[in-house]
This record gives sequence, structure tokens and C-alpha cells, in this order.
Amino acid sequence: MAGLELWAAPEATVNRIGDRYIDQLECSGFNHRLDDLDRLASLGARRVRFPILWERTEQADGTLDFTWADARMARLRELGLEPIVGLLHHGSGPRHTSLLDDAFPGKLAAFARAVAERYPWATLWTPVNEPVTTARFSGLYGIWYPHRADGRSFVRALMNEVMGTAAAMRGLREAQPAARLVQTEDIGFIHSTPPLQYQARHDNARRWLALDLLAGRVDEHHPLRGYLLDHGATPRELDALREAPEADMLIGVNHYITSERFLDHRLERYPAHLHGGNGRDRYVDTEAVRVLGAHVGGFEARLREVAARYPGHELAITEVHIGCTREEQMRWLAQAWSAAQALRSRGVKLRALTLWAAFGTFDWDSLLTRPRGHYESGAWDVRGPTPRETALAALARDLAAGREPSHPVLQGAGWWHREERHVYLPHGEVQSRRCGGPPVLIVGARGTLGQAFARLCRQRGLPYRLLRREELDITRGAAVRALLQSSGAWAVINAAGYVRVDDAEDDPRQWHDNALGPMALARACGHAGVPVLTFSSDLVFDGRQQRPYRESDPVNPLNAYGRAKARAERALARVPGSLVVRTSAFFGPWDRHNFLHLGLERLARGETWTAPDDQIVSPTYVPDLVNACLDLLVDGQQGLWHVANRGALSWYALACAAAEAAGHPCALVRAVDSGSLGLRAARPPYSALTSERGELTPRLEDALQRFLAEAPQRLHEGAPAPAFGL
Repeated sequence: MAGLELWAAPEATVNRIGDRYIDQLECSGFNHRLDDLDRLASLGARRVRFPILWERTEQADGTLDFTWADARMARLRELGLEPIVGLLHHGSGPRHTSLLDDAFPGKLAAFARAVAERYPWATLWTPVNEPVTTARFSGLYGIWYPHRADGRSFVRALMNEVMGTAAAMRGLREAQPAARLVQTEDIGFIHSTPPLQYQARHDNARRWLALDLLAGRVDEHHPLRGYLLDHGATPRELDALREAPEADMLIGVNHYITSERFLDHRLERYPAHLHGGNGRDRYVDTEAVRVLGAHVGGFEARLREVAARYPGHELAITEVHIGCTREEQMRWLAQAWSAAQALRSRGVKLRALTLWAAFGTFDWDSLLTRPRGHYESGAWDVRGPTPRETALAALARDLAAGREPSHPVLQGAGWWHREERHVYLPHGEVQSRRCGGPPVLIVGARGTLGQAFARLCRQRGLPYRLLRREELDITRGAAVRALLQSSGAWAVINAAGYVRVDDAEDDPRQWHDNALGPMALARACGHAGVPVLTFSSDLVFDGRQQRPYRESDPVNPLNAYGRAKARAERALARVPGSLVVRTSAFFGPWDRHNFLHLGLERLARGETWTAPDDQIVSPTYVPDLVNACLDLLVDGQQGLWHVANRGALSWYALACAAAEAAGHPCALVRAVDSGSLGLRAARPPYSALTSERGELTPRLEDALQRFLAEAPQRLHEGAPAPAFGL
């Protein structure tokens, strides 16, 4: 038997919210980069789920424009990649129709026939992606267009999708007799407490409806035939589908960490905003992984269900994606591949696994309802001038080639297996796994950054060792090499350094800590072949330009601190495996002594907050900085990066924004010149940062809101605080 195939695809949703269409292909840039197909081919992928979407192709009723698709279908043939052509992906069609339109099936079939006549060599087709999921969100929950929330709308949307699929396949086969249906669906599972088992049974039967209808299984004995008839389906529609089943349907299984749900009648265990119900009982519907003591998450159990229910059909995993940190994305993909291989060894007809969302997704954290540009990267990160390959791509390439993955983060368990997955009181005996694998060494145990890296490594399941100055002198190369060998560390993070900018003017220790130390550490790590991350500063610039500084802009530091950082940058640029991150003045929820904490505490006590208005910076939220840096480290990135929250404003403007967001009057914030603060070291008047390699962090406004949500309550209550100092 041939090995498991790798397939790949971009996130292709074209979704309608009200009168606005949200096009993921536009958001990710796949729409205008023809060479993205070459990138997919470089993974060793055999097939590509390729979108020739109805909404994008038929801009007016009956007017089709294949210009975009022509170039890409031709390139797919040149690359030897077989397309699985998708026509509707979580959409409701062009503006002249909708999921509730009685003419929808015929219109979809006409479009499918036109596409097949254009590309008669294409044999694999998905007319409608995830029909049940789309019908639920559009007809039952009111989230997507046409925004209905009743059983009859759900059933009509679903029946139109399924009948449209059947009609489309008939039209496709007139142009290409070998056309085969690849029908995708999100196969989740509903768990519940005993009083809600009746609802769980209904929901678990409902998830199969599209596949059951297409496979001709909805007869008089089907548990939901009565439900369909009661909510608008007709006996004629059901019988027509029963009499013409899709006998050779390839079933595409999609499964996400949130696909498994838990229904709980014990409302007191959950916040009020989660309380809902079905008109008969009140209950909470939440992610099972956040509540169940037993392990959930993964493909094996769901694939076994599908194989048992549809024994004559070939299967494929048609979406593998998780919106998370890089190592968790890799663990999710590796776990899915392992499950697929295990099932194939037991005789399950499982053809392939699809690396979905190869170029990431946008705004799926809100189910596309709040288009804020929230990005989850994939095998490539598209936030730079060209897509940047991530460690996920390297993993997929290894899997496709039959190579054993070797990245050290794969030895750790995904968060869905660790005890910290539980947000609410666990239901049942807790099963959990511990983090494993070699550690990251973090130098700088007493500093803000060192503590933040330790905290977020714990959250991300990355084993680490946090080192104090007396445990390791980073200027001693032999000591560094010995520790690397004894610890088995796969990376080193230098979060130490001399941070008192004014004292650095005449303290020789700062040159030791900010220049000599990082240089010696990088050389020792380079000799051992271990990547090292170290930090530089926006203070390497002189502030003469009035646009945000990029990595390639020349440096010209105005003070001793900046000169030491610039010297270390130059030296590390010559050491392979060195990653240098320039950042700006940072603030975070765990450090009580940063600018925002101290200032907001003053306001909470009714005191004045003084801040300079003549220095423009890019304030950076520590959790965003640390997470972005860890992703870069996992990806094996080298060289110089700017990592700061997107935004440029003065310290005074930052203080006003924080005050207003926290509910304090901005009148309590007083603007001053930095010269009046008695600063000894010169600062650049403008040192805002941007990146020509990729903007990896959210906008400052978003970061500020999260800071205020996570910061201690004392910022609002006016608890005593140390004296303020900039």
C-alpha cells in the first residue's frame, strides 16, 4: 500500500457578514502571489485543495471571469499538483442568491458545469465545503449570512447545499465522467452531563446529516428524518437523494480542538455570558478540552467513527490547523499524522492528510464576525514582504518525505494534553501529560524579560532552565559550552543586561553586560551549534528621521548604552545561529515597576502622572514580544529583527491613552520636556520601530487593552506603590 500522502491548501473562505464579503485569499495575499503554488509543491504535496469560488468568479449574474483561475490551474498542471476544486467555502454564493434561495441548487450546478467545461481535466471536486457547519452558522446561530436562527432556516440551508452538491456533481460528470466528490465536513463530538444526553444525541446525529444525505442513508429509519421533515425538507427531496447516492465519495474529515463540545447543566460553574439553552433546559455549551478530565483533541477517535459509519468510502484528513504558538501547531500536525498512520496500519482506507491554512488565517478567533486583522500563521507567515517559511513547513516536508521529525519541541505534549488546559472545574478524573524534551536556557533570572520568558515557556510547554548571574558567567566561553553539553539545551535566550540607561554613562559594568557578554555567549553557542537569542534596543538610533526605523537603517547611538548594544549587534551578525531582536520600551502585566504600572497607580491614588512629550517610541507589550521571539527561535530564524507593537507615540500620549482606557481623566497626566527630568543620557527624539522582515505583533491599542485586562486590581484601587521614575 502506498504511503500516506500530504495535501496542502490555503484558507479559502469567502464569507458574507451582512453586506460585506470577507475574502481570506485577499487577506493572506494568496490572491496575488502565483508562486504560492510553487511553495505548496515544495512541501512534497501531491494534491492541493484549490478554490475556484463562486463569489469570486461570478461577479454579476451569469458573468464569469476565469482570468485568475486560468493562470493558477495552468501552473498546477506544470507543477504536477492535482487540484481538488472547491466552489463554495463557508459562503452563500454571489449576491443574487443565498443558502435559502429555492433556486440555489440549480444556480450552483450551472456554475459547477461552467467550471468543469473550462477545466475538463480536473477530476476531484468539493462543490460545498462543510455543509452542516455552514448551515448551522448561517441558519441556526445567525452568525453568517443570511443570519437566521431557527430550525427551518438551518434545514433549508442544509438541503440547498446538499441538493446543490448532488446537482453540481451531475453537471460535472456531463463534462468529466470521472469527476469524483471530495466531501468535507467538520466531524466533532458532543459530550454532556447526564441530564443533557438527549441534546447530545441530537447534536451528534446532526453532524452526520450532509454525509448521510449524500450517501443515501436518510431513509425512514434515520433518527433525524422526522426532524428534517418537520422543519421544511420534503419527502421528495429526501427520496431523490436516497435514490441517487454518491457511491464513490471521498470523505474529507476536518477536526479542530474546538470541534468537541461539552454540554453542562451546572450553570454555577461558569460565567453568566456562557449560559444558554434550547428552550427546554438551560445549559452551557463550551469546549470539551477546557472541562473534561479525560484527554480530548485529535483525529484518531473521529476517524474511527467515520470509517465505521461509511465503510465503503475512502477517507482523507482535509484540514489540519490550530491557531496557537508555533510548537503547538507542530505538535497538532505531528499528532494528526501519527493518528493517520496508525489507522492506515489497521486497514482504514485513509488516503492523505492536508496541511490546511498553509498561509495562515485571519479573524477566525471571532468566526469572521470582527474583521480586526487577527492573524494566525501557518506553514508560511505572510506578514512580511514575501511569505516567510516557518518550522511548520519544515515539519510537513519531513513527514511527506518519510523522514522522522527531529525538532526538539515535538518531544513536548500539546496544551490539550497538559493539566493547564482546564479553564473550568474538571469533569471526571483528570488525565494529563507533563512537558518533555530538552530545555531552553534563559539567562537573566532576576530581570523582567527573563521572568517573562520563563512564565511563557511554562504556558507553552517548553522546558527551560532559568539562570542567575552567579550560575553562569556568559563571558566565559568554556563554561557556556560545558553547560550546553550537560543540559542538552537546544537554544539559549540572553535576557540579561544592564538596563539603567543613565547610569550606563559612567559605569563600566554596562559594557561588560551589554557588549562583551552577548558577544562571548554568541561565539560559544555558535561553536556548539546552538541558536542564541539576544536583545538590542531602539537607542542605537539617533532619532533624526521622522519615520519608523527599519532593520537596514544605519545606527548612530547617542549614549553609552546604545553604543554597547550597537557593538554587540555588529559582532553577532557574523556568528551563525544568532538572532538579535531590537525592541523598544516595554510594559507588561507582571512587572510592577514599569512605566504604565507606576503611572496608573499614581492616577488611582488621585495623583498627577508626569510624562515627557518630546520622545516618540514604540511601546512594546512584553507577552507579545516574548511570544513573537519564541516563535522566531522555534522557526530557526537568524539575523536582526525589529519586534515592537505597531504604533508610534510619545510617552505622554501613551500615558493619556492608558489613563483614558483605565477610566481616569487625562487631565491628571502632565506633559513635560525630557530635559526637566534630570536624565543624564541623551535619548533620540524619535525611535519608533517597524520591520521590513515582518510585523509580528498586534497594534499598540490592542496590546494596551490586554494589559489593562490582565494587570493587577491595584491599578484601579490605588494601592501603595513605589515612587515613580521614568
